[in-house]
Amino acid sequence: MHCLKRTKKAALSACVVFVTAVLMLSGCTTSPPKSLDNICKIFEEKRGWYKKARKSSRRWNTDIAAMMAIIYQESSFKARAKPPRRKILWIIPGPRPASAYGYAQAIDPTWKAYQKATGKGGADRNEFGDAVDFIGWYNNRSQRQNKIARSDAYNLYLAYHEGQGGFTKRSYKKKQWLKDIATGVGKRAVRYQTQLKKCEKKLNRGFFRRLFF
Repeated sequence: MHCLKRTKKAALSACVVFVTAVLMLSGCTTSPPKSLDNICKIFEEKRGWYKKARKSSRRWNTDIAAMMAIIYQESSFKARAKPPRRKILWIIPGPRPASAYGYAQAIDPTWKAYQKATGKGGADRNEFGDAVDFIGWYNNRSQRQNKIARSDAYNLYLAYHEGQGGFTKRSYKKKQWLKDIATGVGKRAVRYQTQLKKCEKKLNRGFFRRLFF
C-alpha cells in the first residue's frame, strides 16, 4: 500500500515537472526576443527562427534582413499582436481599427489570399515560420509587380503597407508619417544585414558545431 502511494506521488511529481517544462518552453516560443536591435542575438535566442527565415528567403528570393525589419515594425516580434482598440468617449474600449494579427500584422483578406496562393490552409499568423513566409511571399509580389529590389526595405515596406496597387498609384506620397516609418524600416534592415554578415556562417552550422565552435 505504501509502495502504491509512493508510486502515485512519483507519477504526480513527474506530471507536474512535465507540465511546467511545457509551459516554460511555450513561453520561450511566444515571448518576443530580449534584444530586438541585434539580429544575431535574436536568432541565437530563438534557435528555430533563422532556419525558417532562411527558408522563406530562398523560397521567395527576398532578404532576411528586410523581412525581419518589417516584422519588427509591425509587431516587435509579438506573436499575438493586435492593433490597439479605439476609445469611445476617450474611456470605453471600442472596436479594433483592422483585423491585423500576429507577427506580420496581416489582415484577414490578405492572409486568406496567401493561404490560397501557397496551399497553406493551416498557416497561423501567430506562428513565426508562417508569418515570415507570408512576408517573403508578399515581398516577392512587390518585387515582381512594383519592380522593387529584394533588399530595398524602404519601398518594400511602403508596398506592404499600401498594397501593390497603392504603391503603383503613389498613395504614400502625402503620408509623411508613413514615409518616416519606412525610413526607419530601411535603416533597421541595413543594420540587421550588417550584423547578419558577422554571424550567418555560425548560424548555418549544425547545432552541435555551434555548441562547440
